Amino acid sequence: MKNITITGATGFVGSNLARFMLNKGFKVSIIIRENSDLSNLKDIINKIETLKYKNDINSMAYFFKKNKPEVVFHLASNFIAEHTSDQVDSLIESNITFGLHLLQAMKIAGVRNFVNTGTSWQHYNNEDYNPVCLYAATKQAFEALIDYYVKAENFKVITLKLFDTYGETDTRPKLINLLNKFANDNTEINMSPGNQVLNLVHIFDVCRAYFITYNFMNDKNFSDHKIFAIKGDENFRLKEVISLFEKVTNKKINVKWGGKNYRNREVMNLWDKGLKLPKWDTTISLKEGLLRYKDY
Repeated sequence: MKNITITGATGFVGSNLARFMLNKGFKVSIIIRENSDLSNLKDIINKIETLKYKNDINSMAYFFKKNKPEVVFHLASNFIAEHTSDQVDSLIESNITFGLHLLQAMKIAGVRNFVNTGTSWQHYNNEDYNPVCLYAATKQAFEALIDYYVKAENFKVITLKLFDTYGETDTRPKLINLLNKFANDNTEINMSPGNQVLNLVHIFDVCRAYFITYNFMNDKNFSDHKIFAIKGDENFRLKEVISLFEKVTNKKINVKWGGKNYRNREVMNLWDKGLKLPKWDTTISLKEGLLRYKDY
């Protein structure tokens, strides 16, 4: 059986990836924190092996030696759009320190295939590097640290840079989920003027992208650190997304446009310079994805 390890498996994307890979016949192990909420994994938790991370590199190395994963999928992160001073340490610990512990443990265990998760927010104003926020800056910093393990320790790495992800089982306070909640509750929602640009990829297609990277990792000709953008074919203004949501779900959103200001460094121009992951494309359009919310 093919073995993989996933970090961030208690989150929306990570839990769906764990479920997706189990359905593909993989043996899945996960690394979580001691206080992690396992509710997103309740239907599969008895099918996966779990390590509770305690800031200990050696225990992770032992876990890798025992499970021998062919690929480690790293999705764990601390997302904060606008940080406060007391959140700086947690951003560094989650997005840099934990990742370095992971890479070092892989080195000790002789595991060399690593799939990292980045963000389009590393490319504000469509620039090669301009972080939207400190979170995005920590993701860039970790990419630079990865390259040491690529050059010095012969790691093979793919970084998938995600845009906006969504799905009908999402419980995060993200746009589409909030629209569904506010529509069902018939409550007013304050919005910015609504001209920021979004690129939404359904969770099924996101999971397919990670699955495809598994095959790249096991290609004997693959080497180095490749970076791909997991981006849908169409961009939408926020106003267009809400209009489409109302149209396909027959749910009315009570929006107060201009009820709040744009966020500092709001993304008005999406990154479009990223390489597309070979053999991957979206299979679920935004219209089809939103239709799944109609009776949810």
